[in-house]
Amino acid sequence: MRFSSLSLIRALALAAACCCATAPRAADLPRTIATVKTSVVGVGSYLKARSPATAFNGTGFVVGDGLSVITNAHVVPELLDAANHETLGVVIARGAEIEFRPATVAGLDRAHDLAHLRIGGAPLPALRLGDSDAVAEGQELAFTGFPLGMVLGLHPATHRALLSAITPIVLPSLSSRTLDARMIAQLQKAPFAIFQLDGTVYPGNSGSPVYDPASGAVLGVINMTFVKGLKENAITHPSGISYAIPANYVRDLLQRKSP
Repeated sequence: MRFSSLSLIRALALAAACCCATAPRAADLPRTIATVKTSVVGVGSYLKARSPATAFNGTGFVVGDGLSVITNAHVVPELLDAANHETLGVVIARGAEIEFRPATVAGLDRAHDLAHLRIGGAPLPALRLGDSDAVAEGQELAFTGFPLGMVLGLHPATHRALLSAITPIVLPSLSSRTLDARMIAQLQKAPFAIFQLDGTVYPGNSGSPVYDPASGAVLGVINMTFVKGLKENAITHPSGISYAIPANYVRDLLQRKSP
């Protein structure tokens, strides 16, 4: 079969276009990470009499007007030491500079393990919420947070992840010994679709944004990791199977009126 010069040029142009359509996702990730990191915060509490005074519970990220922070509901302390003025808040780490800002709970969605916090001060860079209904299995994602909290210092770390499955949140238990109070409570609720990822998640990653590597649009929120055996194994022997709450539930929470 013979090709004309024009046909050959068209074929080469088409091949180049196909390559360019996939390459930017990997090439854009460093730039996306640099942007996302400015919106990622720690979530915890401050108690002057404690050492260290700041306790880290998990990760959060800024959305909306720059004063709204999204995290997991299980990251927000249920009880604070009011007598000693323990304060809920977020930790903003910018290199060697660490700032603690008090926060209030603007909304809770315990069914989807989400919390909406409000902070004061100057607005922070905010992340855009994407459409989590449009994601597909096999899609490449990334998430940024604080894997082990203050153990490694408050330096946001990024992991790649593949969307392995979109599956009901109810997880199979290998034995009754692996059930905890949180899993039992979840079993009593109606299941909803959750994202199963192949990325390695640690306890401090709870509340981390899961986003599109090219655009930075948030598509989910890290919620939990599958633990093999004892709870401590989440750190010493991570399973590499983790879960994220779809971002459209975040959008629903933000539209609720404050309590």
